[in-house]
Amino acid sequence: MKKIILFSILFLSAFAVKIHAQDKGSYKYIQDWSYWQAESPNYEMSLEKNAASDNQNTFKIKSIKSKFYGFGTLMKTIKSDGYLGKTVKMTGYLKTDDVKSWAGLWMRVDYYDVAVLAFDNMQNRGVKKTTDWTKYEIVLFVPDEATSISYGALLDGTGQVWFKDVVLQVVADTIAETGSNKGRDYKIISFEKRAKAIGDEINNITDKEKADLKKAVDSIDQQVENGTLTTAIAKELKLKKATEHAGNIDKKVAIEEVKLNQLVKDHVEGKYEDEVENKKRGTMLIIGGSNEAIGENKTEINLTSFKVYNGQEDKIKRHYKRTTSQVVFATGLNNLITDQRVQDSDFRYLGSHFYEWGLTLNSRIFKEANFLHAKYGLSLMYNNLRATDNRSFVVDGNQTKLDVNPVSYEDSRFRTVSLVVPLHLEFDFSKSKEIDGKQYFKTHDSFRLGIGGYFGTNIKSKQITTYDDDNYKSRQKVKGDFNVNKFVYGLSTYIGYKETSLYLKYDLNPLFKDNVVKQNNVSLGVRFDFN
Repeated sequence: MKKIILFSILFLSAFAVKIHAQDKGSYKYIQDWSYWQAESPNYEMSLEKNAASDNQNTFKIKSIKSKFYGFGTLMKTIKSDGYLGKTVKMTGYLKTDDVKSWAGLWMRVDYYDVAVLAFDNMQNRGVKKTTDWTKYEIVLFVPDEATSISYGALLDGTGQVWFKDVVLQVVADTIAETGSNKGRDYKIISFEKRAKAIGDEINNITDKEKADLKKAVDSIDQQVENGTLTTAIAKELKLKKATEHAGNIDKKVAIEEVKLNQLVKDHVEGKYEDEVENKKRGTMLIIGGSNEAIGENKTEINLTSFKVYNGQEDKIKRHYKRTTSQVVFATGLNNLITDQRVQDSDFRYLGSHFYEWGLTLNSRIFKEANFLHAKYGLSLMYNNLRATDNRSFVVDGNQTKLDVNPVSYEDSRFRTVSLVVPLHLEFDFSKSKEIDGKQYFKTHDSFRLGIGGYFGTNIKSKQITTYDDDNYKSRQKVKGDFNVNKFVYGLSTYIGYKETSLYLKYDLNPLFKDNVVKQNNVSLGVRFDFN
């Protein structure tokens, strides 16, 4: 049994170390469609010509692993200038084969990279299993502030999807939007965010042109080394390239500067409020869990989990991190198993109890799936035993036994306190959530099951007795080791919904190390994980 526990601990520890590893990769291109490919790819992207004898280019996304979590997409990004203030319909044909999760078209309208103004990826009506060519559509409104439109097709999970004939067209404003994030419902972007976005874009333009110039110069230098260009010609080409890219910077930056000047003018005329003025201030005190939005400039203090959130953006980021923290409290009944049973126990069933305080970290093992987590932390466990028939523990050599007290006790309680490291594999059935077109994973939002164990050390053993002495209430505390095992280890499990779970734990080591009759703590109660 010890080997099993040790193996489990090593297994969980290995996962805890591995979960933070990030995939590496790069962007690839098929014609004018782009996709991001990991170094260890999950999908194969390809172009099929003359598919189904229709003389149309057909693109394919195919999973190349039998089981994994995530999605693959082929996409384009275009300027939104010709679509501002208009309703845009994206149409395309999809065919699928053995899609386990879902596939679909998608379209997103952005204001630079600071705000998603509209989004739809067909997740609520995704194409599943095996289907023949079918036409699908997405409709979004493009606000005047939009700077780009991205669109494409995606495959979530395993299977294959083919797509073709993707078209964007302006349609009447009376046609309803299909997205969960509708363009007509977008929130006003503050002056500060707009100014920062334009400034970042100017820096991006400069950095990109410099990088392209460096590539061109490196190519020219390579040709000089190969002898295909003379030094004089190379110098002329470098000067020409430098002039070309400098011109690109001037032209593109000038466009952004016009936007920035207009933004400042609009701000002076009162079109945009300052970010601080546009937010409601205040502080909210919360007990227990809360999924309510708190506003961009409000502070939420959660008294249960000891967390402080400075605005809604901070709350979202911390709620949906891959590793989150919880304050754990558990309480319930405690007793000793003797001869593999608790019937006819020497201890009161309702009077004997346990409680536990702890801090845990909960790490999502798979980057794009919420199902499996490694849960680990530090806890203080208090186990209390109240003996029946006016008895208490006494030490006789290397044996610890119950003896009848010479006086009548009102209360006789034996307590051990342990500092332990709990380790669990947690199966969390909380569904992912979509916020502003991005997929987030939140724990403790549905049914949960945890299996694992704990190990640690006993840090205190104490017997507390209360009795009447000549009509005076007396209370006596006796501290000592009572032959209690110093090393504590055991198995534990919990099952529940959201923060609340039914909790069972069992010490694999006997309470007293040298007793002839081996007795092990077992506890059953309720557990709260305040996320």
